[in-house]
Amino acid sequence: MPGGDVTEDGERDAMLAGIERECMLLARHQVMVNRHVDGPLLERSAYLLISRLEAAGPMSIGQLAEAFQLDTSTVNRQVAALLRGGLAERIPDPDGGLARKLRATDEGRRRYAADRERYYHGLERVLTGWTDEDRAELFEMLMRLNRSIEDMQGNAWPRPEATVDAGR
Repeated sequence: MPGGDVTEDGERDAMLAGIERECMLLARHQVMVNRHVDGPLLERSAYLLISRLEAAGPMSIGQLAEAFQLDTSTVNRQVAALLRGGLAERIPDPDGGLARKLRATDEGRRRYAADRERYYHGLERVLTGWTDEDRAELFEMLMRLNRSIEDMQGNAWPRPEATVDAGR
């Protein structure tokens, strides 16, 4: 049998099931770590959209839909919520194009930075007692997982140079 015998295939399936479960739990825990925080956190979609706008600069709804590989109508609804909440604004295309672009407002950037700080401190509490080597290994593996997904989708997420360099 290609790829190994039945036992190896069963172990591989169990490993993949375990990885899937741990990824699901990781997404859940990110929110749970911050339950005690005063004040509302950004909705997940708002956090992700503002994150992308901060990483890549102003983008059109079509560019955001492509970046997140979502239907334009889905991104349009999410952007409408950002606009209603004063977290983003429409601006003329800085490059002179016809399509209007979106950028985070000062309030959007402030709320995003505050939430990022909360997540950072939540992670800091979780990783208390981990060695620098353990933290570096976790970072390497998470970046490797995300880059593998991005490579498969042909859609890389922009990363700050320092982050990319630290992961190599």
